[in-house]
Amino acid sequence: MSKISIIIPCYYNELNIPSTSLELLKNEKNFPEGTTFEYVMVDDGSKDNTWNELQKFKQANPEKVKLVKLSGNFGSYNAILAGMKYASGDCNVIIAADLQDPVSLMPKMFAHWQNGIQLVMGNREDREDPILSKLFANTFQFLIRRFALPNLPKGGFDYVLFDKKLKEEVLAMDEKNSNSLYLLIWLKYEYITIPYKRLERKAGKSRWTIKKKIKLFVDSFVAFSFAPIRIITVSGFVLGAVAIFYALFILYNRFAGNIAVEGWTTMMMVFIFVSAFQMVAIGILGEYLWRTLDASRKRPNYVVDKVE
Repeated sequence: MSKISIIIPCYYNELNIPSTSLELLKNEKNFPEGTTFEYVMVDDGSKDNTWNELQKFKQANPEKVKLVKLSGNFGSYNAILAGMKYASGDCNVIIAADLQDPVSLMPKMFAHWQNGIQLVMGNREDREDPILSKLFANTFQFLIRRFALPNLPKGGFDYVLFDKKLKEEVLAMDEKNSNSLYLLIWLKYEYITIPYKRLERKAGKSRWTIKKKIKLFVDSFVAFSFAPIRIITVSGFVLGAVAIFYALFILYNRFAGNIAVEGWTTMMMVFIFVSAFQMVAIGILGEYLWRTLDASRKRPNYVVDKVE
C-alpha cells in the first residue's frame, strides 16, 4: 500500500477549488487498489474566498485533506516548499489549482514511480496561452537549458511527481530565492517525462504577473548558474582589448604626424557604452550579493499562520 501526497499551492483560486477538488476525487479510481491519498492545499495569502473553499473541501474529506495557511503571499515556489514540509506520502505530486495540467496524467506518473523511477515530470509539449506568454516561456526555458540546467526537459515543467527521498533532500537545502522545482532537477536523478498539452484556464484570473515571471527568471539564473558573472568577465576582457587597440591607433597617428581626427562623438559613445556596461555589471553582482546576504539572515521562506 502506497500513500501519495498531492501538493497544491493556491492563490486567488476560489473559483477553481470546487471543480479541482471534484476532479481530484474522481481521479482516485484510476490508481491501483490500496493507494491512499493526501491533499496538501496551501493558501499563499489569498484575499478572496480561497480559504473558505478549501475548508469546505476538508470538511467533506477530513481524513484526506490537510490545509496550510500562510500569513501572507510568499510566492508559489515557497508555498510548494510549505506543502512539502507538511506532506507525509511515499511520493509527492505538485500540480496547479486551475486544472490547466490534466489530473488524468497522475496515475501514469504514479505507475512509473512504482517501477522505481524517483522523478516523473509532465512535460509541456504545447500550451493554450497567448502568443506573448508562449514567447516568454520558450525564451526562458531555452536560456535556462543553455546556461543553467542543461538536463532540464525541453518545454520545462510545473507538474511533477517525486519520491519522498527527493522531497527530504530539497527541504534540507533550505535555499532562499530559488526555484523549488528546479532543485529537483539539480539533484540529477534520472527522470522520465510524459508529454501533454497545457490547457487553457477555465475559471478565475491568473495572478502570474510579468513582475513575478521576471523574478523567477532572475532567481533561476542566479540560483543555478554563474553564467552572468562569466559574461561580465569575458566582456571586460573584450572591452579592454578594444581599448588597447584604440589607444595604439591614437598613438600611431600622433607620432606619425597624421592629422588628428576629431573624436568627441566617438569618445562620448564609448564613455556612455562603458558606463552602461558597468552599471549592468554592478546590478548583476548585486543580485548575487543580495542573495548571499538574504541567506545569511536565515529568515524563513514562508510563515505559517495555521494548519488544519
